[in-house]
Amino acid sequence: MDTQKIRRDFPQLERKINGERLIYFDNAATSLRPKQVVDAVSQFYLHYNANIHRGIHTLSMEATEAYEKAHKKVAQFINASSMEEVIFTRNTTESINLVVFSLYLSGKLKEGDGVVISLMEHHSNMVPWQLLRDKFKIKLHVVNLNEDGSLNLNHLEEILNKEEKIKVVSIMHASNVLGTVNDVRKIGELAHRKGAIFVVDGAQSAPHIKIDVKDIDCDFFAFSGHKMLGPTGIGVLYGKKEILEELEPFLRGGDMIWRVTLDKVTFNKLPWKYEAGTSNIAGGIGLGAAVGYLEKIGMDNVEKHERKLATYALSRLKELNFIRVYGPSERIGVVSFNVMQKNEKPLSPEVVASILDKHGIAIRTGCHCAQPLHNDFLGVRGTARASFYIYNTKEEIDSFIDVLSSLKSNAL
Repeated sequence: MDTQKIRRDFPQLERKINGERLIYFDNAATSLRPKQVVDAVSQFYLHYNANIHRGIHTLSMEATEAYEKAHKKVAQFINASSMEEVIFTRNTTESINLVVFSLYLSGKLKEGDGVVISLMEHHSNMVPWQLLRDKFKIKLHVVNLNEDGSLNLNHLEEILNKEEKIKVVSIMHASNVLGTVNDVRKIGELAHRKGAIFVVDGAQSAPHIKIDVKDIDCDFFAFSGHKMLGPTGIGVLYGKKEILEELEPFLRGGDMIWRVTLDKVTFNKLPWKYEAGTSNIAGGIGLGAAVGYLEKIGMDNVEKHERKLATYALSRLKELNFIRVYGPSERIGVVSFNVMQKNEKPLSPEVVASILDKHGIAIRTGCHCAQPLHNDFLGVRGTARASFYIYNTKEEIDSFIDVLSSLKSNAL
């Protein structure tokens, strides 16, 4: 990987914030976009903007071809069997909601049935299941974590062995707070042994780790384009073809229909059965360009680069005895931390982020849409989070550490 060459594709990195060159460490929230992705979206709007699947004129056919080609690119990216298994949504949140409510509408989840999630889940993989629990009396089971922030697989097995009617296991692949990478292949084996459907929240893994849905053997895999160089407002749900054909879509309207009478509706073929209304065509085309960009680099190279950055950041943070870092040593490029004060309470993460911003360094603060993890496991109201991607460097981490070092007077 030639990081300096990659950086030239991201004009935003040339911007100065408060007189300092931007250091962008908020990639777990959303990544930057390379010129190639912006150009792909612009080309659509400037040269062949039209609706898809509805016209036989040249522009419509060109737009349809580009949009469907993007599905094929994503299918190849995650090793799906075909584009029929790749549904474009708005984001990971919508993808998981699609699974939740399609399972319920199709009768795959009934009163008294069980769903298993974990304490580390993003709200997107927690709140929709809570709705089924609160409104439709689905039983929701939560897997605990080990002391280092890894998933307690023994507790998962205990739940699966104890509870008779577990129908779904839905677990994140990688934590957006702890950086933990879960053994989804093992989790899937346990879920399928129970006869349960296995859902993976891949929002934090698909941008950083080579994904093979066949190897994982998941039934569903959800992720977002905006965290992996793509536009906002475009997400993906992978689903095994046989399951997608069996389920009912929970969004209904235009383009997902094959035939309608006053008495009956026949749904469109996959994947359009689940893509109701006019799609985010530009977003899909942009996502296809983002996938192409990442494939050119190579996802093995992406992962290797980020793990090096994470390891280096952790080693530098250890030099600062007033910084408390959360999560295991082996992780993706996410580091959540707090600056500990003399009163043994964390300095407000927002204060930390404001100081860093004065030096042009962008990080994230708060609960990162994982309040139960912060409240019930970490025991803090929030954390500061630095997250890395393909264009970040060790030199940027050194600058980050230099600014944090200046906070020592406020700390232990």
